[in-house]
Amino acid sequence: MTRILYLTAESWPTHRVDVTTLFGRELPKLGVRSDLITTTTEDAPAPWGGGAVDLAVIRGGMARQYLGAFWHAMTALLRADWKAYDAIQVRDLPLPAALALTLCKVRGKRFVYWMSYPMPEGQIQLAAERGMDAGFVRFIFPWVRGRIGRFLLYRYVLPRADHIFVQSEFMKNDLLAKNITAAKMTAVPMGVDTECIAPGPVPDAVRAQLEGRRVLLYLGQLDRTRRIEVLFDALALVRERDPSAVLLVVGDTDDLSQHARLQRLAQQAGVQDHVIWTGWVPIDEAWGYVALSDIGLSPIPRGPLLDCSSPTKIVEYLALGLVTVCNDNPDQAAIMAATGAGRCVPYEPEAFAKAVLALLEAPEQDKARLAEAGQAWVRENRAYERIAHMVAAAYAKICESPRPLPASEAS
Repeated sequence: MTRILYLTAESWPTHRVDVTTLFGRELPKLGVRSDLITTTTEDAPAPWGGGAVDLAVIRGGMARQYLGAFWHAMTALLRADWKAYDAIQVRDLPLPAALALTLCKVRGKRFVYWMSYPMPEGQIQLAAERGMDAGFVRFIFPWVRGRIGRFLLYRYVLPRADHIFVQSEFMKNDLLAKNITAAKMTAVPMGVDTECIAPGPVPDAVRAQLEGRRVLLYLGQLDRTRRIEVLFDALALVRERDPSAVLLVVGDTDDLSQHARLQRLAQQAGVQDHVIWTGWVPIDEAWGYVALSDIGLSPIPRGPLLDCSSPTKIVEYLALGLVTVCNDNPDQAAIMAATGAGRCVPYEPEAFAKAVLALLEAPEQDKARLAEAGQAWVRENRAYERIAHMVAAAYAKICESPRPLPASEAS
């Protein structure tokens, strides 16, 4: 049995399947137990299946949540029984990672960093997007957090970590360029829970809106960095040839100004009456919308932040047998090259529209063949049952390596 003390950026419960399914269900089957340290806003949160859990209930504004989470992480690390663990792992938290790494060096424990996203760069970009117009505190907090995090992550944490799990091969290559050793990195792409993924019921009112329409689906976050407005212009072009086309948007954003902005951009594109918004919905309901759709859309803007991502939506579309139009994000391009289950195009409305029309007009048997190819590839390559074996093997290798000496012995 391998036992890990796992500090995550996500509160519990979380929608992240690489936490809930991978660590909460699949890895324990392979003898990898993860005791979770994080926060919650619920008085009676769902149980954690991966091991023990140390939760702090923290509510309030963003600053209160961040400072409360940091304090809880540090106190939980200090009171933990370090002798019980084979490794300490921190996910997407550069400052707590730096402190946890220092404690690991002092106590002679292996330290692992799980990097699902370049958090410091994301914070710096968030500050730039907000600007001073958002208010000094809302601008300066991510600006400072990003710069401190960037220094700590790339100058201290990653060079000295015993192992690093990264989100994609692109991210791995990016860190190689920053002189991080290839041998201590493992790329773990996003997958799907093939045991549980199944369409659920959808509201009758929405089902009635989709009746007789050619449904183009976008499933996911609507934050400004996602730039989904490209789909409004694409929809306008598609409707010139197929007036039955509608865009079904399943997801939302916590930024009310961004929500209003998207409504305004849909109106400017002349498609406001042909975009159906569901907001956040339970995951089985979201999969129900996948089953009612004709084509899945997965636009991921190109750039340093999202090029290193491993998008979930395209894998979910393919797992449920939905042919897909995506753009040339590196992970998406590789998936489409391997499966052929749709089209991969540049991030342009004209390219999306052309690909959508080609698939809408393709014979049904051809689309069924593409859908079957996508499902088969996901089962073989992106099912968490299979990903878990790769991750468990990496932990076995980490724990077989010589244990770092405590600082007192090393000196």
